[in-house]
Amino acid sequence: MNNRLVSLLVAVVACLTATAQMPRCHYKAQDSILIEKLLATGKTDVLHYARQFLGKPYVAHTLELYPDDERLVLNTGELDCTTYVDVVAALTLCARRGETSFVQFVRQLHQQRYWDGRCADYTSRIHYFSDWIRDNSRLGYASEVQQPNPPFTAVQTVKVDYMTRHPQSYVALSRHPELLPTIKKQEQDLTGRKFRYIPTDQVVDSKAMREAVHDGDIICIVTSADGLDIAHLGIAVWHADGLHMIDASSLHKKVVEEDMTMRQYLERRKNALGIRIVRLSERK
Repeated sequence: MNNRLVSLLVAVVACLTATAQMPRCHYKAQDSILIEKLLATGKTDVLHYARQFLGKPYVAHTLELYPDDERLVLNTGELDCTTYVDVVAALTLCARRGETSFVQFVRQLHQQRYWDGRCADYTSRIHYFSDWIRDNSRLGYASEVQQPNPPFTAVQTVKVDYMTRHPQSYVALSRHPELLPTIKKQEQDLTGRKFRYIPTDQVVDSKAMREAVHDGDIICIVTSADGLDIAHLGIAVWHADGLHMIDASSLHKKVVEEDMTMRQYLERRKNALGIRIVRLSERK
């Protein structure tokens, strides 16, 4: 057997082994091609990856393809605010470790999205973003910024129960009511936890704000809506006139770099109280 054939067989075996080790994942060929193309740039900056999706359409509920058989769903062509931030975070964290393969990206996304990195059923997916912050902080992928004061002058006491009060809004829960007790337990564990945030009146262009919030931080909009903790997500970016956000916008129906400042955005949103800030780890 010549060396060329041996090398080819080794490559095929390595590919098959890596694929077998990859979590069950729904994706299209264009998703894997795009991910490896982006990771091949060697860029490690959050904003670089955040801006690669500008113009992609906003589509909600893209993860709900398997209500009876939960699996990781990746759709880089259609994004909502959560899947957008999740994908950008996974790309950034892989890049900072020097990982360039689609398999490595899928593993990272899987770790971020599921409790203990284990995809079992619908309840094993992390649903409330405060829990996403907690679990990804535990894993060392991110950390929540809650100081200094000011601008972090307010405290959110979380009270979540929206999912168990509105199971009809979730396909998996409406079809599998036996999952509700587990979701209820998750809500109870999160309820009562306190997190410092920057209230709307403190979201100004100041030295304190520019030191507290960095380009590429995850912005989490704190809400007073009954039963919810976070209303919307985006990526922080400073402009000359102040803090802005890159987000998958249901208003614009696509991923945009918002023209209005973060302060203006908050003032126009009902129930918006301010912002929590999450920073991705430099190395993990």
